[in-house]
Amino acid sequence: MRALDSPAQMEAVLLAAVAAGINHIETAPAYGPAETFLGQALAALERRDRQARAHLVLTSKLLPGPDLSTAQAQLRACLKRLGVARLDNLAVHGLNTADHLDWALRGPGAELLAWAEGEGLAVQVGFSSHGSNDLIAAALESGRFGFCCLHLHLFDPQRLPLARAALEAGLGVLAISPADKGGRLYDPPPELLADCAPFQPLELAYRVLLEQGISTLSLGASQPGDLVWARRLTAAAGPRGQLSPDEAEPGPEPAPDPGPGSGSVSGPTPVDLAVERLRASAAQRLGEERCGQCRACLPCPSAVPIPELLRLRNLAVGHGMVAHASERYNLIGRAGHWWETLNAEACRQCGACLPRCPHGLPIPDLLADTHRRLAAAPRRRLWG
Repeated sequence: MRALDSPAQMEAVLLAAVAAGINHIETAPAYGPAETFLGQALAALERRDRQARAHLVLTSKLLPGPDLSTAQAQLRACLKRLGVARLDNLAVHGLNTADHLDWALRGPGAELLAWAEGEGLAVQVGFSSHGSNDLIAAALESGRFGFCCLHLHLFDPQRLPLARAALEAGLGVLAISPADKGGRLYDPPPELLADCAPFQPLELAYRVLLEQGISTLSLGASQPGDLVWARRLTAAAGPRGQLSPDEAEPGPEPAPDPGPGSGSVSGPTPVDLAVERLRASAAQRLGEERCGQCRACLPCPSAVPIPELLRLRNLAVGHGMVAHASERYNLIGRAGHWWETLNAEACRQCGACLPRCPHGLPIPDLLADTHRRLAAAPRRRLWG
């Protein structure tokens, strides 16, 4: 979705991806000329190394909402741009609302997905989602999908239980944008670099997801050099993402006594220890103003997304991640159903959240502080 300056740029990124051990390419018609450029790059790879091309898994996505004939035409156009007879994976792109889920399970989307599989145009179907946990859970529990693409981030782990449930049910799970939307980790502030030591922040984020068993990590690259992390990860992990013996070796801190009859318990891994130091650093900087993300403050009478806004404040104050937090904050209200619609200015200072917070946080004051810290002139989105 990012190597869009020219077909040559896309081809260079694809060749670098193959050389780095990547075997899964994910795109979408919504990503400008991405499919067209990628189709040309795949054809060039086929001419150059047929075996490498044969090993690639290809995923694309269609937005929910159109009638059956329109959606069928969109899928055919997608295949034509990519120069393939079928997709390995076809996803509903942004299953974000109850209407989207109904479209995919009972409406024209259900007919589309059945038609695509029945005609051999897609090996399996799935979805990506920026929606609520309840919506994602309903999609997973429907039994209709073979994979899902979710926001699974080092600094936003709330969907990890959903990912684990999907993996246990045999679904593939792709982590959406752990490098960019997960915190602009390719450009970390000094505080975050110190907090994540001995790992680089981006490396730690990917290794945490590996430890959770996530089956696909995305590394949206705009140039070959962006894929250095893929080389490191394929060197550190086995073919199904297992950490190497060196990575999985317990650290020096002892694990708590599990009690009699519990068997042996390994100590924390180096990744576990780094994550704990990361949390401790943020807690020290935030002090008594740290939001624990328990969500007890909801529902807000004004529909303010309190936990999400205070999560951005946690990142800005706790890790120096002001650039990322401000970028996300100023996207609020500009991305439709893809992101939050109300920022901290919507707080009416009614105080309904105050008695609910188990930590006694002055939530209205913290929301006002969040707006003062993060509000800025809106920036152009990558898409739209």
